[in-house]
Amino acid sequence: MMPEVELLTEKALKLSRPARACIVEVLLESLDFEEDFTISTEWRNEITKRCHEIDSKHVELIAGEVAMTRLREKLKVLKCGEERFEMIER
Repeated sequence: MMPEVELLTEKALKLSRPARACIVEVLLESLDFEEDFTISTEWRNEITKRCHEIDSKHVELIAGEVAMTRLREKLKVLKCGEERFEMIER
């Protein structure tokens, strides 16, 4: 590793967890920033709003598997309701 990278890494590791996360986010964004497509103003505003909600902890993040399990359960309930409705209609 280059000496300046080692020094920077050593200093960064002494920072708080939130400060390190912020640095990681900025660095990753700097690597991924290639705007191959345009994003409408509406979507950009929605993305900004959602990021703010996450950063301010106004929303609860859940794992994808948990979200999918919850959705499947809701879908089962809806399907059961539809089947009951169809039987009543006949």
